[in-house]
This record gives sequence, structure tokens and C-alpha cells, in this order.
Amino acid sequence: MKFLSLHEFTTAIVWNGVETSDMTATTTENVLSSQALLDHWQGHRRLTRRVIEAFPEDKLFTFTIGSMRPFSEMVKEFLKMTVPIAHGVATGNWRAPGEGVDHSGVTTKAELMRLWDADTEQLNAIWPTIPAQRFAAVEKVFGQWENSGINTILYGIDNEVHHRGQGFVYLRALDIEPPPFWER
Repeated sequence: MKFLSLHEFTTAIVWNGVETSDMTATTTENVLSSQALLDHWQGHRRLTRRVIEAFPEDKLFTFTIGSMRPFSEMVKEFLKMTVPIAHGVATGNWRAPGEGVDHSGVTTKAELMRLWDADTEQLNAIWPTIPAQRFAAVEKVFGQWENSGINTILYGIDNEVHHRGQGFVYLRALDIEPPPFWER
């Protein structure tokens, strides 16, 4: 039995399959297609969108607990990462997250939702342009750390899930029932 590193495993999931071998044969299994990964990411984005919608307008931009940021600032972080990650994986051009984008003037839920929906459209447009081998390509992401395309995408998803969890806590503290996390 061959044990794979996290990088080898996650690269194999989307790109080339996991090779398994016994004494007589070798087979390749694809666990998740590129389209399935996009669908998974978009499912998380749909849930995050419903969390944004659940916030009262004023609390979205002002409510915090402890030293955490308002949820709107977390959403702006997602907006700075989603398209640059997809673009970087597709092209190898890793512009800085949020480069050329200033969300500091965004002060309404409607504007935040408009930007969210625009990012979703851009993600959907970029995704089919990602060559399969780019999921496995290891590069210096955003000039900061080396990672494969697939692991960078998973990092972006994990970051969104982590901060959405903070949004759930905020909603509960405001006595608002968050949307069911399993409905994506």
C-alpha cells in the first residue's frame, strides 16, 4: 500500500486519479472531477450568500464579538480571493489578492451582494479555462507560499468555511437562526 502526502492525494483527486496497486494490477480512480469541485465550491458560496442575506443591514457592517472583524469584512476578504485564486490556477499569473480592487467604500448589503454575484459569474467563466494539469502545478501562490492549484483552491474554500462559521456565531449572538449548513 502506498501512502500519499496531502499534496499528492489532493492533486490526484482532481487531476490524475489515485493509483492503487496490489500484486497483480494497477488501477486509476478519479474521486472528484473538476466540475464536481466547482459545484462543491459554489455550494459553499451559495450558503455564504444566504448567511450574508440573514444579517440585518446595520449589523452586517458593525457587529463583532471580541476582537473579530464584522462579517462584511470577512466577505470582502472572500471577494479578494475567489477570482484571483481561479485566475492564478488557470493561468499561473498570481496577482495579489484584491489587486486593483477597493471594497472599502462598500457600505450596503445590496452592494456586497452585487459584488458577490459578480464574483460568482467570474468564477464560473474562469473555471472551464483551467487546464487539467494546472491543478497539480506547484507555484508560489500570490508570491507568498508554494502550493499546488488544487490545494490553493481548497485553501480558499476552507478560509470561506472558517469565516462563515464566525458569521454563524454572530447570527446566533444576534438571536437570528443561521441557514442550515447542509443546504448548499
